[in-house]
Amino acid sequence: MVSKLEMYVDIMNALSQRGPLKASQIANETKVNNTILKASLSFLVAEGLIEEQPVGECSVVYANTARGAAVIKFFKELDKSFPAEEDAKVLPLSY
Repeated sequence: MVSKLEMYVDIMNALSQRGPLKASQIANETKVNNTILKASLSFLVAEGLIEEQPVGECSVVYANTARGAAVIKFFKELDKSFPAEEDAKVLPLSY
């Protein structure tokens, strides 16, 4: 199961890597169902992390904002700071 934060980051990563995308393209890229994706896109737009850009008369694509790009950069740096789960050794706690 993926957390909301991971899902938001996945959406912004897809936009960062592929540029402006339609909701259906984001759904295919991130494997998020449409109902959850629409709520996630609304949240990210409301927070100023992504923006809707009209295309034609009745189509919209989504793109990262400068704020969204900064968040992606932050998470990439954070990811570099911690070892991957597979590499991390878990030591038993002594009580």
